[in-house]
Amino acid sequence: MGCDFEGAGFGLESITVNIRGIDIHIDRYNKGANEKIIFLHGFTGSTHSWDEVISHLPSTFDLLAIDLIGHGGTSKPMDSGRYSAEEQIKDLHALFQQLQWSNFTLVGYSMGGRLALAYASQYTVKRLILESSSPGLIEIEERTNRKQSDEQLANRILEEGLVSFVDFWERIPLFQSQRKLSLEKQQLIRQERLAGTEIGLANSLRGFGTGVQPSYWEKLDDLFTPTFLITGELDEKFSNLAKKMKNYFPNAAHTEVRNVGHAIHVENPELFATIVKDIILKEDVR
Repeated sequence: MGCDFEGAGFGLESITVNIRGIDIHIDRYNKGANEKIIFLHGFTGSTHSWDEVISHLPSTFDLLAIDLIGHGGTSKPMDSGRYSAEEQIKDLHALFQQLQWSNFTLVGYSMGGRLALAYASQYTVKRLILESSSPGLIEIEERTNRKQSDEQLANRILEEGLVSFVDFWERIPLFQSQRKLSLEKQQLIRQERLAGTEIGLANSLRGFGTGVQPSYWEKLDDLFTPTFLITGELDEKFSNLAKKMKNYFPNAAHTEVRNVGHAIHVENPELFATIVKDIILKEDVR
């Protein structure tokens, strides 16, 4: 299997698995539990993005957090084409097959939500939980503009360095609500972002930015997987997107969480964990 066990504690296995020529780092909790949940982080994140949420989930859940390509302990290839949606879907599926995982709930935040939706459009999952996510862009002009802006941002990361980029990223309006968090928590978020690399983040934008990924809008009405959309009240853009997406899915529900912005799992991890737990337990009763 090619696993490198880096350490364990409190039911945690921190593992590196070689998949399709790259190393993928995963954190697994409560191995062998009946209910399986997989977490995919957002841009600049890592498995640690989910630490607090996981701490509030029951030990009866087998939990898997994955460092996506270009992030955390996973490989950062020089070829941006290796970061594409198609390649990442293949990576995830090969990983799940190697771990012998099936019939799982797939949770994705922002970029990770886009990948979760992309994966679920090709392969069966038990449930899909999308936090502040998008199916991509439809209009050619909008896609072109976004691709150009992502390319400019990728160049900026490579030219100015990680610290300068993180300083900029922390100030974008999408994360304004995070300024209400304690200084200690803001510092933890900053440290996670600074743990990235210039090439990993730049190539993530180039290979899997919203402007280059396929649009999945036309596939939503064929996706019969029970789907749960979670957005923050203060994140008007993604709340409106979720309301629009709900009309396309055959089997979807939308929860808007009060007094939080884009990253509900960061701003109120206990409540986010409760929402996830309630979704799973209520669905299992049916």
